[in-house]
Amino acid sequence: MIRTAVAEDLDAIAALHREARATYYRDRLPEDAYDGPEELARTRAAWAAAVAEGRVLCAERDGVLAGVASSGERDGVMHLGQLHVDPAQWRRGVGSELHRACVDTWRARGVTAVRLDVYEHNTRAQAFYAAHGWEPDPDVPRSSSHLVLRLTLAPSAE
Repeated sequence: MIRTAVAEDLDAIAALHREARATYYRDRLPEDAYDGPEELARTRAAWAAAVAEGRVLCAERDGVLAGVASSGERDGVMHLGQLHVDPAQWRRGVGSELHRACVDTWRARGVTAVRLDVYEHNTRAQAFYAAHGWEPDPDVPRSSSHLVLRLTLAPSAE
């Protein structure tokens, strides 16, 4: 089930985010950069703001948070800011279900292009996004240690 996040989800969202990020940053960045107290406080505050603005979708499996996604406009362009799946739920369709819900939301809002940044060493995420139609952004191919991808959406058929 996909639903809009509520404030009561914040602890579960922060825990899922922490675990997912640790899987691709571990052994590549200093632990404080993704799991230190300052970083955890910063990301929790960012999730709290996104939840309060209604920009977060949650995927549940058997009443437990299995995935989370947030998107919003930045510099006049829609961005998929985060899409994380509990590593215990990988390869079970949670990410695809969340992605489909994001695309449906964007189309309903008339969005025709979306960007995202994906960590250059996160090959699992890169393969996921490629399978869902994302391509390297020819205008902005990199942002620091991240690749910039773009998804072009056909207008809604409605």
